[in-house]
Amino acid sequence: MKKTLCGLGLALCFGGAAQAADLPYSSSPYTVNAYSWIGPYIGANVGYEWGTTSNNGTRPSGLLGGVQGGYNWRYNNFVFGAEADIQITGADDVFAPWKFANPWFSTLRGRAGIAMNNILFYGTLGFALGSVRAETLAGLSESRVHTGWTAGFGMEVGITTNWSAKAEYLYMDLAERGYALTGVNNGLQMNMLRLGVNYHF
Repeated sequence: MKKTLCGLGLALCFGGAAQAADLPYSSSPYTVNAYSWIGPYIGANVGYEWGTTSNNGTRPSGLLGGVQGGYNWRYNNFVFGAEADIQITGADDVFAPWKFANPWFSTLRGRAGIAMNNILFYGTLGFALGSVRAETLAGLSESRVHTGWTAGFGMEVGITTNWSAKAEYLYMDLAERGYALTGVNNGLQMNMLRLGVNYHF
């Protein structure tokens, strides 16, 4: 699944890059190439998440999907901005007698990168907030909202004047909190691959 998602992301991004010659030139005085990354955008994404639970044998994994929005600025070939997203996930795992899950998470991140015409390579770093749910085979459950941090990198390709596609890797660390159900502190360390599209205004 992870290899398939990565392959689809690369195919999607490189396929869009081939259309660079057909893109109209920007009239903005701050852009030196054909494609302008400046301004607000919104989009959606799907992907896969996998990782570990601290102080527990579970290794939650599963599909995810969500929406994102942000704003880009540009200086010469350097693009920087901010992005927020919210995700719903099916990531969970059972290691008797425990089950741990990550029902949702959200991030607020800075992005910075280099634009090569309609191709943007970027890094990202910021704040993460997410839910962790612990359950027992007897049916008892306990949920906590965790704070943490996230970092990653990606590539985004402008396909048309308004539409772009991206492939992205993120690492997220949701800090430990105490759980009465387990009697110890538990947190999540998760990896994810995401494919997405953005509409630029």
